[in-house]
Amino acid sequence: MLKNVPNALTLARFIIIPFIIISLIHDDYPLAFIFLVLSGLTDVLDGYIARKFDLISNFGKLVDPLADKTTQIAILTTLALRGFIPLWMIVIIFIKEFAMIAGASFLYGKELVVSSRWYGKLATVLFYLAMASSLCVKYFDIAFKFDIYIYYLAIAFTIFSLFMYFHAFYTQGYLKKENLKINK
Repeated sequence: MLKNVPNALTLARFIIIPFIIISLIHDDYPLAFIFLVLSGLTDVLDGYIARKFDLISNFGKLVDPLADKTTQIAILTTLALRGFIPLWMIVIIFIKEFAMIAGASFLYGKELVVSSRWYGKLATVLFYLAMASSLCVKYFDIAFKFDIYIYYLAIAFTIFSLFMYFHAFYTQGYLKKENLKINK
């Protein structure tokens, strides 16, 4: 019974996404904030439970980051379209995520599953913090838009994590010419 809890929490994040977006569209920032925090808590909880009770699965390693990225991209796109953040940030995130998905797909085809690292997790935490800050800035009509600086930091760690993942793939030999051949 317990072995499915981390994956159920991960899947719950997908279900929460539309509720956050609908709340944002209707300018219900407190409700969007609550759903965002709930999403973040399920993210922390699924990882904690999986590690604590040795319930880490390849499904979880694959779907958990997908839930993170889907949540981030959906909410950040909504925030950009609503004028909270500049559109160029979304472009950078899309490029990074496309590169990561392409790399993970390549490695998955070689029966390798890539686990997340601290720098990727930090970028995710910073995006959650930035999104929550945007909701607070908007709801409380705070003149100093401090949230944008958190986005800049999150973008910096996003770019850093992309380089670190590629560096790790290269040093572990996954990107060397002989390993790039497709198995027939």
